Order: sequence, then structure tokens, then C-alpha cells
Amino acid sequence: MALVVVDVMPKPEILDPQGKAITGSLTRLGHQGLSVRQGKRFEIEVTGDITKERLDEIGRIADTLLANTVIETYAVRTEG
Repeated sequence: MALVVVDVMPKPEILDPQGKAITGSLTRLGHQGLSVRQGKRFEIEVTGDITKERLDEIGRIADTLLANTVIETYAVRTEG
């Protein structure tokens, strides 16, 4: 079984209140010079070989279901 990961992040121009809250907490805990943006990670188990066609299919899934492409970007990659 192979694993494909889809990472979804807010676009840079989109406010990220969760990331800002985490950054503020880190600063209060004494961790200086860090800035956090929070996103989502989807792990998709694939039966059989991971082909270009299969990755393209998962890219279409990410584009239509996993990410809101108006405010988010995504990256598809294999792992393992």
C-alpha cells in the first residue's frame, strides 16, 4: 500500500487566525522569531502502483474537494 499526502495551506494573502494564535502563544512561552501558518494534511492510501495518472487523479480530488482554491493552495506528494 502506497501513501500520497496532500498538504493544504492558506494562501499568503489570506489571514490565518489559528496560525496567529499559535505564534502569539509561542512568543509568550519565550520562543522568539517564529511565525506559524496552520494548514491541513490529508493522507491517502493507494492500492497498487502510484502512476502519473493516479497522482493527477488525486490532484483533481484535491482541487475539487480537499482545498478551497479561492483561499488555499495545495501540494500532492508521495511518502514512504
